[in-house]
Amino acid sequence: MKELLAYIAHTLVDKPEAVQIKERAGRYTVTYELHVAPEDTGKVIGRSGRVAKAIRDVMSVSAARRNKRVHVDIKS
Repeated sequence: MKELLAYIAHTLVDKPEAVQIKERAGRYTVTYELHVAPEDTGKVIGRSGRVAKAIRDVMSVSAARRNKRVHVDIKS
């Protein structure tokens, strides 16, 4: 799942070298902290949060296949 999030983030931003992902895994939940460059934050969040919601939806489907729940926190 981390590779999927990395792929999505790298395709959205102008500075893919600034993308960092931290993973915290629990028994049933996985939390990802997505760090991007400050000027790329708007591209990852999107207008009214549409892009962020789409990222979270795709990640939720991937997690459901593994019987897990996922949270994606976007930070600059």
